[in-house]
Amino acid sequence: MVFKRLLGSLGVGGPTVDTVLDPGPVRPGGPLTGQVHLQGGTADFEIEQITLELVARVEDEHGEEEREGVVLFDRFTVGGGFRLAEGEQRSLPFTAHLPWETPITELYGQPLGIILGVRTGLEIAGAKDKGDLDQLTVDPLPVQEAVLEALGQLGFGFKAADLELGHVGGTGQRLPFYQEIELTPAPRYAHAINELEVTFLASPGGMDVVLEADKRGGLFSAGNDALTLFTVGHEGVEHRDWNTEVDAWIRHLVERRAAYGSSGSYGHGEYGAPGHGHHDGHGHGHGDHHHDGGRRSGPSTAAIVGGVAAGVAVGVVGGMVAAEVVDEIGDAFEDEEDED
Repeated sequence: MVFKRLLGSLGVGGPTVDTVLDPGPVRPGGPLTGQVHLQGGTADFEIEQITLELVARVEDEHGEEEREGVVLFDRFTVGGGFRLAEGEQRSLPFTAHLPWETPITELYGQPLGIILGVRTGLEIAGAKDKGDLDQLTVDPLPVQEAVLEALGQLGFGFKAADLELGHVGGTGQRLPFYQEIELTPAPRYAHAINELEVTFLASPGGMDVVLEADKRGGLFSAGNDALTLFTVGHEGVEHRDWNTEVDAWIRHLVERRAAYGSSGSYGHGEYGAPGHGHHDGHGHGHGDHHHDGGRRSGPSTAAIVGGVAAGVAVGVVGGMVAAEVVDEIGDAFEDEEDED
C-alpha cells in the first residue's frame, strides 16, 4: 500500500514521490527491490538525496507501563544529485539488502501483527520531507520456518508476536529491538511451563534461537522465566530431523528451568549474563540465561495456529482481521509523523 504525500515543506507545487516495492515478500538478509517514482512540480528542483528508511512499530516497557513507538532500524541512499525539471517524471530502480535481524511479518501467508514499513525521504536544497510509506512483508528464513514447523508438530500453538525494545544479553544482536513469538505449550509440557517465547537472531553465519519458558510458581515460590540459546547454521536445513532436535531443546530448557528453581536466579540486565550450560545435539547451546520478572506483549496476533507445520493459520490481528493490518500500519506511522 502506498501513501503518496505532497512535500509539505515545499508548499503547493512541489514534487511528489511514490515508491513502489516489487511484488512478493522478502526475507531477512535478502534483497529489497523496487522503484522510486518522482513527479516534478511547478518549477525545477535540485534533488540532493533520496533515501529509504526501514521503520518498525516497537513496544517499550517501563515498569508496569507499556508504550509503543516507531523505530528506524536501517537507512539506504538510493539516488540524488540531479535536477528534476518542472513536470518531469523520473523513475529510479533500487536494490537494498535487509538486515539479517529483520523481523518476520507473516507465516504461511498469515500476518503476525508485526508492523514494518519502508519510508521514502526526499531532500531538496536543504529541505527534508518524509515521503510515502509502503508496508513491508517479510517471510521467514528456511531455518526459522523449520523451527516453527517443528514446534507446531510437537503441539505448541501460536499465541502472539511482537517487537520489544532492548537487547538480548550474551548475543551479537545488532538491531535496537528483538522479535518475540509467543506459543502456548504442547500438552506434554503444559505441566511445566505456561508459555514459550521464541526469538530469532540471524546473521550471515547462522541463527541464534533464544527460547524462553516461564516457570510455574510453586506453593512457596513465585513464577519466573528461564532462557536458553541455541545456534544453528543456514545450510542443510532439509536434511535435519527438526522435530527431534527442537524437542531436545525444549527438554533441555525445562530441565534448566527445574535447576533454576532449586538453585535460584542469576539475572543480569535484560536477559542475564551467559551461563555455562551446553546442549548435546545438532544445535549448540551458547549459555543459559535467566530473566527475572515477566514481560508482557502488546496488541498483536491473537491467533491459534494449530498444526503450524501444515500451514493451518487463523490470523486475527489484535482483534482485527488480517486485511486490516494495512490500515494499522498507516495509522501507526501517521501518528508518529504528526508528533515530529
